Amino acid sequence: MFEEIKQQARQALLELLEVAGLKAGDLLVIGCSSSEVVGERIGKGSSMEAAQAVFAGVYPVLKERGIYLAAQCCEHLNRALILEQAAAEKFGYEPVNVRPWAHAGGSFATTVWENLEAPCAVEHIRAKAGMDIGDTLIGMHLKEVAVPVRLGVKKIGQANLVCARTRPRFIGGERARYQEELK
Repeated sequence: MFEEIKQQARQALLELLEVAGLKAGDLLVIGCSSSEVVGERIGKGSSMEAAQAVFAGVYPVLKERGIYLAAQCCEHLNRALILEQAAAEKFGYEPVNVRPWAHAGGSFATTVWENLEAPCAVEHIRAKAGMDIGDTLIGMHLKEVAVPVRLGVKKIGQANLVCARTRPRFIGGERARYQEELK
């Protein structure tokens, strides 16, 4: 079961990265309910094994490409985010003093904390793309304008999967020309 979760997470990430066009130094947010992944109600069946499987599926790909991971904590930590201290410094995000654990922050955020080189927590980010595994509501952490991304992978384990990328706003009206048209 956990090998399948790992593969689903990896495949979903690869599909998202292809559409979103992220590059080295960009930031991707992942919210993951390990409870939902194993078929339980969000917040009611936390699974470190499921969280570790998702992490094992996504982190090597992100690390290889130089893309920063931000893991959204659960509502008990006000959906704070765990990321590398270097990313927080790069983007000017102010660290806060908290450390997630399975029952306050969640299993995925805890797994990320335990595996990053220099983890820190921040309250707010603006990521270029994101994966919402299990209806964790990551939208508050995406740049404007968020665009839904439809993937071949619809679930990770038993959890619903919703992904998004962002794009710059279109301004100027009917006489304006946009960069996407000029490519």
